[in-house]
Amino acid sequence: MKKTPSFCGQLKRREFIHSVGAGFPALALTGMLSESGFFQSAKAASPSQRFKNPLEEKPSQIGGKAKNVIFLFMYGGPSHIDTFDYKPQMYGMDGKTIDVKTFGRGGKKNQGRIVEPKWKFKQHGQCGKYVSTLFPHVGSCVDDIAFIHSMMADSPIHGSALLNMNCGSLISGKPSLGSWINYGLGSVNENLPGYVVMLDQHGGPISGAKNWTSGFMPASYQGTVFRSQGEPILNLKHVKGMPAGEQRLLIDSLNHLNAGHLESRIDNSNLSARIASYELAYKMQSTAPEAIDIDSESPETQQLYGIDQTQTADFGRKCLLARRLVERGVRFIQIYSGGAHNDHNWDAHGDLENNHNLHAGATDRPIAGLIKDLKRRGMLDETLIVWGGEFGRQPTAEYAKGTGRDHYSYGFTMWMAGGGIKGGISVGQTDEIGSRAVEDRFQVKNLHATILTQMGLDPEDLSFFFGGLDEKLVGVEGAAPIHQIIA
Repeated sequence: MKKTPSFCGQLKRREFIHSVGAGFPALALTGMLSESGFFQSAKAASPSQRFKNPLEEKPSQIGGKAKNVIFLFMYGGPSHIDTFDYKPQMYGMDGKTIDVKTFGRGGKKNQGRIVEPKWKFKQHGQCGKYVSTLFPHVGSCVDDIAFIHSMMADSPIHGSALLNMNCGSLISGKPSLGSWINYGLGSVNENLPGYVVMLDQHGGPISGAKNWTSGFMPASYQGTVFRSQGEPILNLKHVKGMPAGEQRLLIDSLNHLNAGHLESRIDNSNLSARIASYELAYKMQSTAPEAIDIDSESPETQQLYGIDQTQTADFGRKCLLARRLVERGVRFIQIYSGGAHNDHNWDAHGDLENNHNLHAGATDRPIAGLIKDLKRRGMLDETLIVWGGEFGRQPTAEYAKGTGRDHYSYGFTMWMAGGGIKGGISVGQTDEIGSRAVEDRFQVKNLHATILTQMGLDPEDLSFFFGGLDEKLVGVEGAAPIHQIIA
């Protein structure tokens, strides 16, 4: 937990007022307790009976069922009405201009031309859930999935919406979801990072590392970017020609020098994290290559994830690697579908059909393979899977011609599976054309509260003292989890 620096060590004004303001009543309290003989009795008390500094305690844990999270992030914003939010009334409306209020990158509009869903929907599973033909393999897993059709985000712009979904804030500098979980629960495997990020083969999302930052927390809680092929982490290999023992001596010497430097500094979390990273990197030189050894998996397992097919091989390797990392105790794993350029992510401003056929085709089979593989190994109950993007897309066309849809944050779909989540259900609803959430509307903070709750963390109690405030992922106002989907 972060220490409050001394006044001579550049204490911020707000922190000084916070600390000193609490000090004056403490002086009076000390005098009264001294007269009452409290301190004599406290000396005889056991450590557990004495008062504790709340800043030195970890947040309390509750009865969550999940131990790990795999967040499948569809960067760019998949269209909810073309994937999982069935709108039969829209068929036959294609090209019709209607009065509807929308707000995306093109600004606020009061009218638009309907683009009807470009794929058919079919019922799946015992629950009879309608799923687009874009996702036939995920459709076979619907009895294990809870669909949230009434999600609402705070921004229709990629950069701020990504930060909103990843960090709970529209502005940069706040810790990401994976950082909060690792801060609250700690690492299980000392030889692997607790928070792993895998980017699309075409690059990462806009704003890059701000989406997996540790923010004002110690840098050791930030995400570590993994690759599913070759070196899992760049520059991790042993230096050519240097024996392991010699490298151990070198790292010990660096740590000794850094530790000496740290003693004269107040709360230098970056330096502390660097010392820890050298140790972790040394341990990962042997453990990380073993963790990503997908070739050791059976041919049947590799086929389940679609690694045997060109279209699904890349995302399939990442999903299979996620399962292997979960088995080895990695707390939080985020896999991105969609790179930096519009042609390589779900941002379908132009040709909706070509875009979604491409990205759904690359992810459908691997995602279903992940769910089925975790389930048959008895791991799904303790692994929470989250699927979604930073927002959805409008029911109307963005341009005068074409099928492209603009961004939309007033109503879209995300889903969760495993980790104590009910399967085969849908909650929330958008209107008949999917233009906005109209029933059981849930904000991003409700999604975050649900994830924290399933991980055994109280979203109202999980806080980090910074800048004179007890900062929370769900904000100072808090948020309730989505109870309808919790088993």
